[in-house]
Amino acid sequence: MLQKSTHIEPVFNEEKASQVAAIFIKLCGGTVNYMKLIKLMYLAERQALLDWGKPITYDSYFFLDKGPVLSNTLNKIKDRDRYNSQGSLYKYISVPENYDVSLREECDIKKLSKAERELLNKIFQKYGHYDEWELVDLLHSILPEWKDPSNSAIPISYRDILKAGNKSEEEIECIEKEISHACFAAKIFTTNNL
Repeated sequence: MLQKSTHIEPVFNEEKASQVAAIFIKLCGGTVNYMKLIKLMYLAERQALLDWGKPITYDSYFFLDKGPVLSNTLNKIKDRDRYNSQGSLYKYISVPENYDVSLREECDIKKLSKAERELLNKIFQKYGHYDEWELVDLLHSILPEWKDPSNSAIPISYRDILKAGNKSEEEIECIEKEISHACFAAKIFTTNNL
């Protein structure tokens, strides 16, 4: 029986995305190709979801021809015209130069838990030695959820990742429900603080 995926509208946490990016940029020596950065961030999000039943940044994920991306993070990094805008990604991450980004200033990582920081280090130890093109090829071959978008974009749901990670239907439904509640609470909190 096919299960209908629970529609979850993620509430992007730009502050945490900035901190994740900052850690990976530092681990890469202070400058990194933004495609490599996005791939490392996807791997961290994916592992957090599989290990803890929740992502780190609550970004939206898509498959593009070059593999999985965190949509909001990628759009903000690539959007040169908005780099004077508000937001922590604009504040901490440089405008891409020859596809490389670096830190504009030191980024406080206090929003990330110790477990999240440890996970980022593990992801970097496992995948940080690959360049961006090696990561593209590798992720196409190792991610069970990979779907070729054929020059378009395919959304990646939490369910897609959880199924690929061999979670049971019961576990998937429970995780989707918890994430949905967390996103709903985040939307209410955000709306009330405007």
